[in-house]
Amino acid sequence: MKKTRARNFGALVVGLALVAGACGGSDDAAEEPAEEPAAEEAAAEEEGTMPIAPPAADCEEGDDALTIGGILPETGNLAFLGPPEFAGVELAVAELNAAGGVNGACVVWLPGDSGDNGDVANATVDRLLAEDVDAFIGAASSGVSLTVIDKITNAGKIQFSPANTSPAFTDYADNGLYFRSAPSDVVQGAALADLMIGDGALTAAFIVMNDSYGTGLFEYTSAPYTAAGGEIVYEVIYDPQAENFDAEVSAAVAADPDAIVIIGFDETSKILTGLIEAGAGPAEKMIYGSDGNMGNALADAFDDPSVVAGMRGTVPGVDIETNEDFIARLLGVDAELQDFAYSGESYDAVMVIALAAIVAGSNDGVAVGAEINDITRGGEKCSTVADCGAILAAGGDVDYDGVSGPLEFIDAGEPSEASILIKEFNASGELEVVDIIFGKI
Repeated sequence: MKKTRARNFGALVVGLALVAGACGGSDDAAEEPAEEPAAEEAAAEEEGTMPIAPPAADCEEGDDALTIGGILPETGNLAFLGPPEFAGVELAVAELNAAGGVNGACVVWLPGDSGDNGDVANATVDRLLAEDVDAFIGAASSGVSLTVIDKITNAGKIQFSPANTSPAFTDYADNGLYFRSAPSDVVQGAALADLMIGDGALTAAFIVMNDSYGTGLFEYTSAPYTAAGGEIVYEVIYDPQAENFDAEVSAAVAADPDAIVIIGFDETSKILTGLIEAGAGPAEKMIYGSDGNMGNALADAFDDPSVVAGMRGTVPGVDIETNEDFIARLLGVDAELQDFAYSGESYDAVMVIALAAIVAGSNDGVAVGAEINDITRGGEKCSTVADCGAILAAGGDVDYDGVSGPLEFIDAGEPSEASILIKEFNASGELEVVDIIFGKI
């Protein structure tokens, strides 16, 4: 494996202040006499699971439960992101409940599918609103989130995405109820441009999917790329539902750029197949992707995964696979996980909502939403259920630093600090982290 290098953004990033950093019971118990609260807390603290609220008698649905609904991709062109996101949520819920729950009751998780279009997501949201959930985790796709955000936030519920990166959400009129643990593509775009210029790609063709994610990331990549001297010799916005992408591929190849950038989802495999057949695949050209397609699922789409070797791209987040403890806990939830992208952001979304509910003393969406930003900034640093719970139990103010990074939300409800992973498919078609770029808005 290539050695990972951590670095800051180059001179491409305009308007960003840059920083360097590193991320680094049983049934038998019922027969015993009840412990005094102090003794119980001491025992829990010793075991590393400090209760953040008095333990509930059971973990059933009820009026007092903090109920979280999911709009995450079980199906559709981002389905490869579903398993790690579901695992991250389920792990957080399990650990919160093991620590005593929230405000005297357990956290209830009601999963749901977002699909990759508004019809599936809206049906899921309607069902979960009828079940009176307090908050939603999702969607993964920015475009899908934009189809449900008004319905959710106008109902006074929280929407917290672990993976939305479109800049459209920063200034969206969301009643103060939309949040995300993934950074805006203002940051990722600058990182992708920086990567391309650093690799010597002075001319580029962009093949971009037509939705808010694709066009937004293109905008925030192309501007710093051209500002640094790069030239865009071809660009196309494509329909991801098209039967084929022959015209787009032919035009990109004919432009003969140094690099070809594909900003898309699972249809990337079809585009990449066309490029390889035209003699312009990763073996011949610098090919770049981004978080929507830089997953192991892309290589798995080919009979010979090695054909994607050399393709590089950007993925927001920390190098989660170096967090052996967290990965082991995730695998305890889903032993078949192969990708871990956005698992940490999903875990953190649940934790931040739970901590905000404790501070608010309520599960009401508006009350919880008013506390969320401050959970991530300005207080005493903590990163575990035990540590954050101890601070709150003592009447303190927490500053939650998650497994996905320090968060430090701005008033718009999104991270002000971010790390962008540079990933590359190796000779066997497996993804490796080869670089990390740190930035602060």
